[in-house]
Amino acid sequence: MNFNASRNVGHAGGPRKAKRVSDVAAMGAPSSSPGFSPAPAFSPGYPPAGPPPPYQQGIQLDPGQDFGAQDTAAVPGYGFGGGFSQSPMASPAQLGAMLQQPIVQDMALQYGNELASRGGAAVRRELGRVLPVSRLRYYFAVDTRYVLRKLMLILFPYRHKDWVVKYDQDTPVQPRYDINAPDLYIPSMGYVTYVLLAGFMLGLQHRFSPEQIGIQASSALAYIIFEMLLYLVTLYITNTSTALTTLDLLAHSGYKYITMICSLLAGLLLGRTGYYSCLLYCSLALSYFLVQTLRLQLLSGGSQTQEPPSYAAGAAPPGYAGGYGGSYAGSYGDGNPYASGWARPAGTKRRLYFLLFVAFAQPLLSWWLTYHLVPSAAAAAPATPAPAR
Repeated sequence: MNFNASRNVGHAGGPRKAKRVSDVAAMGAPSSSPGFSPAPAFSPGYPPAGPPPPYQQGIQLDPGQDFGAQDTAAVPGYGFGGGFSQSPMASPAQLGAMLQQPIVQDMALQYGNELASRGGAAVRRELGRVLPVSRLRYYFAVDTRYVLRKLMLILFPYRHKDWVVKYDQDTPVQPRYDINAPDLYIPSMGYVTYVLLAGFMLGLQHRFSPEQIGIQASSALAYIIFEMLLYLVTLYITNTSTALTTLDLLAHSGYKYITMICSLLAGLLLGRTGYYSCLLYCSLALSYFLVQTLRLQLLSGGSQTQEPPSYAAGAAPPGYAGGYGGSYAGSYGDGNPYASGWARPAGTKRRLYFLLFVAFAQPLLSWWLTYHLVPSAAAAAPATPAPAR
C-alpha cells in the first residue's frame, strides 16, 4: 500500500481520504535482482602463466625485435658495419693545425715532463742499488781552495796538528769545509794525470803506441782494485771492525797518485837520481799523512770493548779506597785503571797492524807503477853520430 500524506492536504474540501491500492498488478511487477556470481581469477582470454625461465647471465634480447630496420640515413658519420657510412679521415694539414693549438702543446709538454721524471727516478733507483750515488756526492763536494790545501797537506803533513774529522751531528762535514775529510776528486784526477804523463814520458823515449795508453790505464785500475780487495779480505779474515767505509779506503789509497806524479816529474827533469830522491821524500810524507789520518778512525772504530772490572761487594772503586772504609778487591792490584787498559777497544793490535800495512803498501805500489817509465841514463843521453870516413 502506497500512502502519500501530501495529497490529503491543501484541498478546499478538507482532508482527502487515502486510497488503498489492492491491485498489485496495477503497480507493475518488480524487477528481480541479478544473482551473485564471483569473477574468475584469470581472464579466459589469457593462458595461465608457467614457471619462470632459468637465470641466464647477460642481457636477453627479444628475437622478434628487428634492429636492422632502423633508419640509418638520418645518422651520418657514426657508422660501423653495414648500413652506416664511415667519416672521412683528417688530412695532414688538419692534423698539423690541431697540433699547433696551445692547449695541445701544453698537454704534450706536461706529458713529456712526466715521462722524463719517471724515467729519471727509475734510473736513479736502479743505479742506487749498485752504486751509492748519494754517498759519492759527499766525496766530490770540493772546491779549488780545498784541493790546493789538500795537496799541500799530502806533500807537507809535518806541521799539521788537528787531524780530527769534523761532524755535523751524525754526518761528517763535506770536504770543502774540512781539510781532514776524505775525497775522491783528487784520486780520480790524479789517475787521469798519471795515465797522460806516462804516455808523454813513453813518447819522449820513442816507446809510445796507442796500445800503451790502454795498458797503463788498465794496469793502474787493476792494481787499485786488487789493493781494495786485499784490504777488505784482510779486515774480514782478521775479524777487524773499523769506522772506515770502502769509499774511505779508496780515497786514501788514491792519494798515492800525487806521489807518483811528483816522482815522474822529478825523473823527467833530473833523471833517475831525482826520481828516487823525490819518491823517497813523497813516500815518507804520504805514510805519515795516512798514519795520522787513519789512526783515529781505525783505533776508535771498534764496536766491541772489554768489560769494565767487577768490584767486590762493599769494595771501593780505584781512587776511592779511603772513602768507603774498605780496600779495593778488583782485578787491579795497584788501583790504577790505566795500567790494564780498561775500556780499550778489543783488537787494537790488529787495527794497528792494518794501519801500518796500508801506510807502507802505498810507497811500494807507487814505485812499482812508475819505475819502468823513468828513462835510464843511457837512454836519456843523445846518441852520438858515427864519424864520417
